[in-house]
Amino acid sequence: MSDEVRAHVFVTGKVQGVYYRANTRDTAQERGVDGWVRNLGDGRVEAVFEGPSEDVESMVEWCHEGSPRARVDDVSVEYEDPEDLEGFDVKW
Repeated sequence: MSDEVRAHVFVTGKVQGVYYRANTRDTAQERGVDGWVRNLGDGRVEAVFEGPSEDVESMVEWCHEGSPRARVDDVSVEYEDPEDLEGFDVKW
């Protein structure tokens, strides 16, 4: 059994224009988590994290704070089956 998990995260608040995506990418890479992050048209940030459950959970927790200039109001998480992503990308 693998302990690989996938968390699909939506972050609400002042999370665009504050380097949230870049900080998410850097933090995920430091922790060895694969996935991606992008801005949504409604002002939220969407991210997917895949990897060992402990590392993915640490990224979900990190999202509650985010980048230094961010103001996070809410983080919602949906757990899905991993898709074997490799690397971490900022989507445009």
